[in-house]
Amino acid sequence: MSVSTSVPDEGVTVVTVDHPPVNALPVRGWFALADAVRAAGRDPATRCVVLAAEGRGFSAGVDLKELQRDSGHAALIGANRGCSAAFSAVYACEVPVVAAVQGFCLGGGIGLVGNADAIVASEDATFGLPELDRGALGAATHLARLVPQHLMRALYYTARTATAAELHAHGSVWRVVGRAGLREAALGLAREIARKDGTLLRFAKAAINGIDPVDVHRSYRFEQGFTFEANLSGLADRIRDDFGTRGEGGA
Repeated sequence: MSVSTSVPDEGVTVVTVDHPPVNALPVRGWFALADAVRAAGRDPATRCVVLAAEGRGFSAGVDLKELQRDSGHAALIGANRGCSAAFSAVYACEVPVVAAVQGFCLGGGIGLVGNADAIVASEDATFGLPELDRGALGAATHLARLVPQHLMRALYYTARTATAAELHAHGSVWRVVGRAGLREAALGLAREIARKDGTLLRFAKAAINGIDPVDVHRSYRFEQGFTFEANLSGLADRIRDDFGTRGEGGA
């Protein structure tokens, strides 16, 4: 599991997730990501953070196999807290966060990009919450920041995905580019942001968060309560086991 940090340009910090095969993060991965984003935002030299990933897709969410290996609830509690920490770190990052999204962006990936300040996506990027197919609930809070309310509900109930082009049409994706140009497009936006005064950018981020109509921290934690209830009842285990027999591993 790897979460790395680099500084390709003055004022721009890139936090990259690389956890093959599908960037489905275990508990420690979510906390490592949260720590990296927080550290980047606290660095006075940073004026914009780019959140990126290596591999076929941006994120397949939570590592379901880790949950299935745990006979109790420690892994579930850890995943709930880890996701909450990572999502909060992106939202509360002291400077703007640009998400660079390729391939699949599912489950926990939606929590990350839904809390970012801007999204640049490759043409093959798809966004969705397959939670109901995987014995979980959550991140409707963040999907609602990407698409209109009724579309969010339809996507959530069906576990379908939306394309980068569709999200661009809804105004939540800044640019859609070829995969080969994704990193450079995200860095280009980050450089433009980073040319602004660093102190004023931090004021701007705090001000925009302060007028947000939805408390994303509280609403996501409310959703997580239903995830835990589904697990206590045994329902989530039955759905995950069925999903696991099909040979897939993220959420």
